[in-house]
Order: sequence, then C-alpha cells, then structure tokens
Amino acid sequence: MISAGNRTALLEESEEQKYHDVKSREKTCSQTESDSLLKSTDKKSLICTQCGKSLMSKQSLVFHTRIHTGEKPYTCDQCGKSFTYKRTISVHMRIHTGEKPFTCDQCGKRFACKRTISVHMRIHTREKPFTCEQCGKSFTQSSSLKNHMSIHTGEKLHECGQCGKTYVRASSLKEHMIAHSKEKPHACSLCGKSFSQLQHLKVHQKRHTGVREYMCFECEKTFITDTELKQHQRIHTGDKPYKCSHCDKRFIRLGHLKSHEKIHTGEKPYICSHCDKTFSRSDTLKRHERTHTVEKTYPMYVGRVSVIHQRY
Repeated sequence: MISAGNRTALLEESEEQKYHDVKSREKTCSQTESDSLLKSTDKKSLICTQCGKSLMSKQSLVFHTRIHTGEKPYTCDQCGKSFTYKRTISVHMRIHTGEKPFTCDQCGKRFACKRTISVHMRIHTREKPFTCEQCGKSFTQSSSLKNHMSIHTGEKLHECGQCGKTYVRASSLKEHMIAHSKEKPHACSLCGKSFSQLQHLKVHQKRHTGVREYMCFECEKTFITDTELKQHQRIHTGDKPYKCSHCDKRFIRLGHLKSHEKIHTGEKPYICSHCDKTFSRSDTLKRHERTHTVEKTYPMYVGRVSVIHQRY
C-alpha cells in the first residue's frame, strides 16, 4: 500500500520524467525528420563508439556517453558536488533540505528516494537477491556482496594511516579509527557508560531493559543481538569457521581465534598499570590487577582450628 507521502513523491517524479521527455523532443523540424528516417531505416544504428552499446535515440546516446567522458554538468550549489543527470541532483538536494517523501508502511522509517526504500523493504521481506558463488551466502545489497567477496579473495582495500592495519570494509576502518582517537561521544543515560558508536550504545541499552529479541530454536535460549544468536548456534551445529594459521585449531568466534594466536606470536598488548607485567588477554589482566587492589584471604590451620588471615 502506497502512503500519501509516497503517492505525492511518485507523482512528482512522474512529472519530472515528463519534463525530461518533453525536453528530449524539443528539436527542429529537420532534426525530427532526420531522426525519424534514422529510426525507420535501422533502430540500432545509434551505437556508442566507446563500448558498442546500441541506443534508441540521440538523447539517450548523449546521456550514455557521459559515463565514458565523466561529464557531470549539474552542480549542487550547496556543497559543490557534481552529477551526470538532472534527476540525480534533484534527489541529492533532499540531503540538504531534509526532505524524505518515501515512508515504509511496515516500520514508519522515511527515505529520500525510491531506490533506498526498495532496498530497505528487503529487511521486512527477508529478500536477499545477491548470492555469493563461493559460499552461497546471500545479501540484500550488491555492495554488501562486493564487500563479502573480499573475504574470499583476501583483498583488503582500506588501510589505517596510523598503524597500517588493513580492512575489507570502509566502515570497519572508520570504526578502527575511533579507537585511535579514543572518542566516545555516545553516552548511556542510565549508567553513564560511553561508546564510540551509536549502534554499540543501542545494544548496551537493551542489556538494561532486558530485551532479548532473538531466540535459538534448538534450546530456546534468547539473545540481545542477531550476531550473538548466530555465534551461539555454532555450538549446536559444530561449525568453527575461524582456523588458526599456526596449529590448525578452530574456533567459533573470531575474538577467540585472535586471543589464541597471541600464544603463537607472543604478543602481550595488555600492561598492568601497577607492576608493568604484560598479558595476551584483557580478562587475564583484569584478574591480575585484582591482586594489587583487592585484599586476599587464605586459611591457615592451627591444630584442627582453621584461622582466616588477611593480607593487604
């Protein structure tokens, strides 16, 4: 069902398309006669000399050749970004105006263009039309499939300028860069804990509310995130996708693999602030630090009487 806002937006785009159609027909009589003769003799005579593609009209050929020439005649007066087509800049302007005429009738979320809402709807329909030929995993967007393929090829396109670490996805690099800056702009209103990303804050807040949307159908255990559920399900399936390159040991989680590999590399990045002792895992460091800050109790036996001594 199309909402009122969507219907208005569709009418606007329809009128815009009519405008482009009229503009493409605004030619002299001689041009029109020439085009008519051209089409009547051979409808596929308008061929792109760059790639050999056949076009049905001169206007289509003009628009198409911009792909090869890189011509972008339409420039946004707000940010200076240039575009190939007038329709594209019209949609782009909604970023500046904040206009979002397309509304999802499932969840109420609003979007600036039809293509974006079409992709969004796949979340509700669970449609995943883009499938990896290597492993069969499916995705809602072609860009997600492209990023995924880098896992199989081993290609890492995005490199951190601070430490040289590389990532398959630009979003992963962006997350990593926040770790360097140590910036945590998103604070929990309930406990004050801060996070570098908004999505991490949202997951954290669910732990306060106790909301567990995802359930394992094998054992009925519930989880806060889809990722936690998927990791848990590997216990039932026996799937251990993360393999150590040093000893062939396999793990359910990537974090477990990374911790394990430090045994082979000898890497100990976690340093005790009290005695400078180093550890390969953060949880081991936390346990160690308690020896400095928490009083110890231990029993000593005098005859048959157990006496608790305290050491500070």
